Amino acid sequence: MTKNIPIAERLIFALDVDTKDQAAEWLARLGERVHFYKVGLQLFLGGWFPVIDLIRNQGHKVMVDLKFFDIPETVELAVRQLKDRGVEFITVHGNEEILKAANRTKNGSKILAVTLLTSFDEADLRDMGLTCDIQTFVLYRAQKALRLGCDGVISSGMEAAALRRELGDQFLIVTPGIRPGANTETNDDDQKRIASAYEAIRNGADHVVVGRPIRNAPDPVAMVEAMHAEITRALLEN
Repeated sequence: MTKNIPIAERLIFALDVDTKDQAAEWLARLGERVHFYKVGLQLFLGGWFPVIDLIRNQGHKVMVDLKFFDIPETVELAVRQLKDRGVEFITVHGNEEILKAANRTKNGSKILAVTLLTSFDEADLRDMGLTCDIQTFVLYRAQKALRLGCDGVISSGMEAAALRRELGDQFLIVTPGIRPGANTETNDDDQKRIASAYEAIRNGADHVVVGRPIRNAPDPVAMVEAMHAEITRALLEN
């Protein structure tokens, strides 16, 4: 099932900048081409709630990507702090009790459970003492998150197809680690499990989160338009 999500909301631009003013510059630059923005630790600490209000007041959606991970009561209270802010997605990272706590107080926002950071690979799993492969681990975490009431998961594009095949269409997959030409270019940054926008959507992702490829592009607007074209092609093929 293809969800009725506008193309300008399929791509979530990661506002990984230092200040509210810098965020405002990006909103002006991208204009009507992007209607969904991610606020992570860097910008949230630089601007707090006024940044969220800035984005919402321009008619855009907000993903608060703070990956809440703490004792359950603290996570519940943290999610509650976002009440009435009009936040679309909130990311949470943790065990069963943490996810339960987040879902108790989501107040209309959608809770997305982090399965495994896209900067992790098999060696990182071994380093954490885990013996399963990444796909098995991600599927296990996704199954648990959905059972506990989460609205979706954060997953790399490499696992999206298996999640759709095993768990169906009635949940959200949001995919970071998006890189142009992911299958052919050498990846020299901290993202290890990467995919192109086309690959992620073709594999079943609903949204792709893109930061550096747009922010560092000679023509960011052209990069957004190119990724929109990839997303559209993938949707037509699904």
